[in-house]
Amino acid sequence: MMQLTFASKVTIGRIVLVPFFIVTLLYYTSERDFLRFVALGLFLVAVITDFIDGYIARTLHQKTKTGAILDPLADKILLISAFICLYKMRIYFDVIQFPLWLVIPLIGHEIVLILGAMTIQMTTGNFVIEADFLGKATLFFQIICILGMLLQVQASSLVWLMTLVVSAVSGVLYIREGIRVIHGSVY
Repeated sequence: MMQLTFASKVTIGRIVLVPFFIVTLLYYTSERDFLRFVALGLFLVAVITDFIDGYIARTLHQKTKTGAILDPLADKILLISAFICLYKMRIYFDVIQFPLWLVIPLIGHEIVLILGAMTIQMTTGNFVIEADFLGKATLFFQIICILGMLLQVQASSLVWLMTLVVSAVSGVLYIREGIRVIHGSVY
């Protein structure tokens, strides 16, 4: 049975924000530049609620299996949506544009993590893999990429390579940990 603590409800609220974020970006044009700032506001609310739900879960002892599944899923939905929509919008941006060489690996990283978690759940019945420092660093750099694109900060392209490197390293380590969990062995 699904346990919906307050922290889980905050996470669900974050998931509910994603369609509004997507629609705002899909209706964006140069003539409707205000929508970029609406999308920025929605994205910031989603990022802030990510920290809030984690804080609530830890401090109020509301960590649940449901939250352990919903929280990373909410992150993946938001990030994948943002990268796809912002890549699609590149024709409207004058300052910087997400290149395909950045978007495909970052979306691939998120999809591999989702598929890996599903595989672990199906084979072991256990989903919980705690985010490590590199996983949190990956999330941080991906958020910076999205914020830089929404704000059209020219220097944000400097973090793209770092984001790819951190994402690749964390992806490899998560895959390695997933294999270890599935096989029950230690490397």
